[in-house]
Amino acid sequence: MASPDLSIIIVSWNTRALLHSCLASIYATAGALSVQVIVVDSASTDDTVSMLMADYPQVITLAQQENVGFTRGNNIGLAQATGRYLFLLNPDTLVMQGCLQGLVEYLEAHPDTGIVGPHTLNPDLTHQSTRRRFPTLMTGLFESTWLQGIAPKTLLDHFYVRDALDSDTVAVDWVQGSALMARREVYERIGGLDEGFVMYSEELDWCRRAKDAGFGIVYVGDAQIVHYGGQSSGQSGARSQIHFQQSKIRYFRKHHGWAAAALIRLSLLKGYAWQTVLEGVKYLLNHKRELRAERLRTYVQVMRALLRGG
Repeated sequence: MASPDLSIIIVSWNTRALLHSCLASIYATAGALSVQVIVVDSASTDDTVSMLMADYPQVITLAQQENVGFTRGNNIGLAQATGRYLFLLNPDTLVMQGCLQGLVEYLEAHPDTGIVGPHTLNPDLTHQSTRRRFPTLMTGLFESTWLQGIAPKTLLDHFYVRDALDSDTVAVDWVQGSALMARREVYERIGGLDEGFVMYSEELDWCRRAKDAGFGIVYVGDAQIVHYGGQSSGQSGARSQIHFQQSKIRYFRKHHGWAAAALIRLSLLKGYAWQTVLEGVKYLLNHKRELRAERLRTYVQVMRALLRGG
């Protein structure tokens, strides 16, 4: 049997309704492409697997007995995929007409490109930023921290590729894993995602390894998806922040060395410590005490995790 044009790997955890809509959008827009859809379900408790069996029997459902996490879940799906192209897709997305064809056609026309990402839209159809250049140490100290508001504008403009239009097709360094298509040769040459990244930065690392292996990374501005964002990770609370910060440290340790990682860790600890002091003062002043108490618990958990390592 001939290999399908495209294997789509979706890792799902308690996103039944959104996953149903995502799958409907895939089959409504696939057109002439032969598509293999693989859903790796991380022990959902919302009847996701039953829905898949009843409504999408053509989907390869890999039901796990535990929550395997985003990175490991994608690797489980990649190991089963047989398509010429491999599409990592979040369950909280909708594929727009022409997106799959546009991404596949770009890869077919540009053999030096290994990974492409689509133009991602918010639910209100405004632009959602998902294209990036590799972070420098300075970027790491400012971006997604309490210091971001005072970061040099040129630093973040470069990182977020703000020098190109949202609709442009442009070479970048990495695209976010909510929707990322790779040619099979990338997977065969560099392997799957690094499972040391439980969640977050795994696609950054994968694109970094692909670039180091000689593959180009391109954002395709006229291929579109809608992304609702954070529907699985948002269920994790403090755990999500811990994964985000530990993954950031791991990336800098892996690609910039131990000293850079130590500096990032120290900066993060100082930021969380300062935020803890501020929230503590607000709590003592009886300002939204439930909110302050929740934030204090979260910040303390994150600092403990950062002190243990990551």
